[in-house]
Formats: sequence, structure tokens, C-alpha cells
Amino acid sequence: MAAAGSLTVTSKAFDANGAIPIDNTCDGADRSPPLTWSAPPPGTKSLAIEAHDPDAPSGDFTHWIVYNLRPDTVAVPEAVDPGALDGATGVNSFNRTGYAGPCPPRLELHRYVFRVFALDTHLDPTSISTREALDAAMSGHVLALGTLVGTFSH
Repeated sequence: MAAAGSLTVTSKAFDANGAIPIDNTCDGADRSPPLTWSAPPPGTKSLAIEAHDPDAPSGDFTHWIVYNLRPDTVAVPEAVDPGALDGATGVNSFNRTGYAGPCPPRLELHRYVFRVFALDTHLDPTSISTREALDAAMSGHVLALGTLVGTFSH
């Protein structure tokens, strides 16, 4: 998915390539981390967030998808309810809606990739339930993309 521009994504909870706090994982409160990103480019109609584990034994594992966030959104607080931001959420690889934090096999260090997309469209929520469906719906509509990677092991 090529993006014309880039967003800078950060978190107050962890540094880029740093350890994700326990409270944002299955070992803690399992709350979504706070995220902040730079202003999306002109023409942005909505934003989407994906969080996934590319190191999962079963393949790329989705922990969170959120989409149709307002285009003026530049942050989400910890433990965010996407509905409070006029957004929608899809089904993660745990087969649940909402955020499900890092939970790798014991003693394995995994990377968790948080991506924020600026889109030139508002997505049809009736056609999106999984990350694959979200990726397909976003294809050709990405104006900018930003990535933040964190790590976790227990």
C-alpha cells in the first residue's frame, strides 16, 4: 500500500522500538496505548489505525483495527473507545472487536506495529470486519501513513 505522504506516530507510553508497558498487554489491564500523530494532509476525509504482530507463530496477527476516525483527529487516549471518536472498530485475530494487547508466547520478544493511515475517503462499515477487509477498502485511498513499533516479551 503506497502512501503519498508520511505521518509521525508517537506514544507517551513507549518509545519507538521500545518496550510496551504491561498495562497495554495481556499481562496487565490490556488497554490500548495512547497514540499521537502529526497533522494529516489536506484532503483527508478519515483516519484508520491498525496494530499487528508480524512475529506471531501463526503469521501476521492483528491486535486492533479502528477506522473512520474524524480527519482532524491527531491523538487517541489510552483505553480509547473508538465510538467516542466517531470511529468504528473491527475484529482482531482473537476474534473479538476492539483492542487486544500484545500476548506473545512466553519468553519470545515480538514487535508490535501501530500504523496510522490518512485516507481520502470515509469507509463503508458494512463491508469491513477484518484487517484484510480494511486493507482492501483502503487500497488506493491512502494519502499518508505513519508507523510506530513497540516490543513486548513476558
